[in-house]
Amino acid sequence: MPRYFIHMAFDGSDYCGWQIQPNAKSVQQVLEHALATLLQAKISVTGAGRTDTGVHASFFVAHFDTSEPLEKPAEQFIFKLNRFLPPDIVVYQIHQVHDEMHARFSATFRTYQYHISATKPLYSRNYSHHIYGPLDTAEINRCCEIILSTTDFTSFSKLHTDVKTNNCKVMQAEWKEVENGFLFEIKADRFLRNMVRSLVGTLLEVGQGKLDLNGFREIVKAKDRGKAGQSVPAKGLFLVDIGYKEFPA
Repeated sequence: MPRYFIHMAFDGSDYCGWQIQPNAKSVQQVLEHALATLLQAKISVTGAGRTDTGVHASFFVAHFDTSEPLEKPAEQFIFKLNRFLPPDIVVYQIHQVHDEMHARFSATFRTYQYHISATKPLYSRNYSHHIYGPLDTAEINRCCEIILSTTDFTSFSKLHTDVKTNNCKVMQAEWKEVENGFLFEIKADRFLRNMVRSLVGTLLEVGQGKLDLNGFREIVKAKDRGKAGQSVPAKGLFLVDIGYKEFPA
């Protein structure tokens, strides 16, 4: 059975996240329906991960199998698929890959960005979180060094999730000043549910002087979600990159 990787993006504002959920609209559900309509067959799509309700993806990867190879050229099929998809989901590329390639399990890293606006946003109001007042970015980046040396992120994970471990290998964690605001970027081999949003919420407390470096370190050590800060809104969070050892040709 031919296997294909889909390179896509979506605006998560109106979705319960990537994964199919009962009584709620998901990106996976809409994509599967579009593919099934176009291919006249039941299609099951596997995504690179689960995004939470309201989270966006400027780069996302999914795979699916078909009984017959897709029509060529691929651009023609992509054009037709995008016509079946709503305006808030777009497919950019489709590649045939080896059978053992898996959108989720073959991924070696994922990168998220969280966008913060220092001024009241207008056109970006659905894609950034507005905060008022200055932030101590130097102190925040000292906490990012702690994140880089941390393995267990229980304190920043949603409770009662079905995972075997709360360990993650973080390869990058950086807070930057950008035009009209701030950007937090984090790269890791895997992420826990709500992890980035709770990290950002806690780092904001550091930047606002409500929490010091030692306090942040103690939260990490506590392995207790109740000790960390509140999660920031999902609308500022974007999945921006996913890496693979063997990229589809």
